[in-house]
Amino acid sequence: MIYNLILVRFGELTIKGRNRRKFESLMTANIKQSLAAFRGLSYERSYGRVFIHLNGEAYESVAARLREIFGLASFSPVLKAENELAAIQAAALAVMRGLDVPPKTFKVSVKRTWKDFPHDSQQMNHLVGAHVLRNTPELKVDVRHPDTELKVDIQAEATYVYCKVEQGTGGFPIGMNGKAMLLLSGGIDSPVAGWMAMRKGLEIEAVHFHSYPFTSEQATEKVITLTQRLAHYGGRIKLHLVPFTDIQTKLAQNGQDNLIITLMRRSMLRIAEKLAERSGALALVTGDSLGQVASQTLGSMNVIGRTISLPLLRPLVMMDKLDIIRQAEKIGTYETSILPFEDCCTLFVPKSPATNPNLKIVERLEDGMKADLERMIREAVEGTETVWMNAQGRIQRKKEAPAEEDRWF
Repeated sequence: MIYNLILVRFGELTIKGRNRRKFESLMTANIKQSLAAFRGLSYERSYGRVFIHLNGEAYESVAARLREIFGLASFSPVLKAENELAAIQAAALAVMRGLDVPPKTFKVSVKRTWKDFPHDSQQMNHLVGAHVLRNTPELKVDVRHPDTELKVDIQAEATYVYCKVEQGTGGFPIGMNGKAMLLLSGGIDSPVAGWMAMRKGLEIEAVHFHSYPFTSEQATEKVITLTQRLAHYGGRIKLHLVPFTDIQTKLAQNGQDNLIITLMRRSMLRIAEKLAERSGALALVTGDSLGQVASQTLGSMNVIGRTISLPLLRPLVMMDKLDIIRQAEKIGTYETSILPFEDCCTLFVPKSPATNPNLKIVERLEDGMKADLERMIREAVEGTETVWMNAQGRIQRKKEAPAEEDRWF
């Protein structure tokens, strides 16, 4: 191993003006939490970036985890050298010789931030490039289209030499933009919506509706597994398991089969909103994708969404199904999502669900069962079970306890 450092660059958060320091602190904390398993690492924060000292840890193992952390613009394996010409030349040669695929052409790009260094950038381009050429005769210089660009960054404290720049996941560090409640069904879409919400800096809690005994314990375990996968990215996630059988049965008895999906989803949103307000979440997140099913037409989404006052975020609304599937495969949720265990959304499905429901008719139906519906929603919230989990596994499962909302882990 030739590298002794990883240079991590931050993404969108660097444009946040006076809040930049706060955001960088959160980003650094997220990196340390995600890399906690690597005991040998140490950290050094600089303006808009973090240096991770490998201290003997394998670069590839650390890099694999960095590729999954939200808020990183890019990162590079780096060889740190003393601010002396001979040391910089030696480091440059070592980096070139350590490349996995030997290049045929290269160019040197020197950035001299520390102006007291005795040679300017142009001189250093020549001095470093000539040293590499003398010791690697098969190489040629190509300043326009090189196979490899050798970067030399001269700072006051040291010089950093590297060739490779890996793109990060981008986005914002988790928690930077507040908390939201994710409606997690167990299908393909909602886990992807949760991943995208986290990528935008939202801390998420998840809520899942089950209709036991119509739905199986395996269906619940499937959702727990999906939440566990999201916790791999989010660090820790709380999953609320809401008993929905009574509400679903009541809605199925109203005699308007074509509206049952609309009514069911409005009740789900009401419950999720109550749980969100209890947890301090300021928005709901769903896996809706425009036109995908009857409840996701524009008319349906309008009627369903009007039942709550919190913002309703739909990260997938303009994505095609194949793009969502590819993203699910990429983040590791797809194989679990396609397991054939029914969730409550697959029960009582009418032959001809309304694709453009009338809001007044829906509200009139709900008014007719208002007392029962409000009671059942209240009981569903009170009967909610919560599973706490982090990236390493499930921690605890018990009934919801509002007084302990903030006492995670």
